[in-house]
Amino acid sequence: MPENQKNTEEFTDFGFERVPLEGKTLRVGAVFDSVADRYNLMNDLMSFGMHRIWKRFALSKTALRPGGFALDVAAGSGDLSKGMARQVGPNGLVVVTDINSNMLHKGRDFLTDAGFSGNISYAQADAEKLPFGSRQFDCVTIGFGLRNVTNKPAALADMYRVLKPGGRLLVLEFSKPKLSLLNSIYDIYSFQVLPRLGGLITNDSDSYRYLAESIRMHPDQDALKKLMINEGFERCEYHNLSAGIVALHLGFKL
Repeated sequence: MPENQKNTEEFTDFGFERVPLEGKTLRVGAVFDSVADRYNLMNDLMSFGMHRIWKRFALSKTALRPGGFALDVAAGSGDLSKGMARQVGPNGLVVVTDINSNMLHKGRDFLTDAGFSGNISYAQADAEKLPFGSRQFDCVTIGFGLRNVTNKPAALADMYRVLKPGGRLLVLEFSKPKLSLLNSIYDIYSFQVLPRLGGLITNDSDSYRYLAESIRMHPDQDALKKLMINEGFERCEYHNLSAGIVALHLGFKL
């Protein structure tokens, strides 16, 4: 590669590494290809089951009504999708998306086995380039997925685009703990316990080391709120959960 081309190549974060911009999506995809089969089990183990409480709180903020339309971006195993499908009822629709085909298929299997089919549809989609028309959805959610997106402002802008006026975005994501003592314990757990647990359960400690690093590189509560405001969201707010280990951000399209 010519030297001048090397100098102009763009880089981004992949955990604590700096990688070429176009390579991050492939590497994140490889992580989720690796963990897809044990994704639900690992969520329960590494959060001590707390992820279910965090998601339940997020669902309490959707304001969805029967007949509503919702979009779940980076839906993973579909926990938020399942809750929203209950909220919109048989006359509504929840569109379930993930950029990773393995995760999308696992989520579809999970939701089908749980008895959800008539008011759910599926689409493999990049959060930065959603394949939907503007002003389509009453609520858009992204749970524990934004930190894996390469261009977060682009993703937030496209989620804003597909919302109806009066609609809302919910971003549920790991964030910055608010207790100094908790920070130390959290670091030990994230960088020593979590990779070992991933190695034992999925035979892949590297993927869970990346997940721990990606949490540290993700914008904190106020920085993410500012990103949302910059992309047009109004009345932005966040709720710290488990002392800020996780935060739920809300933004509205007025």
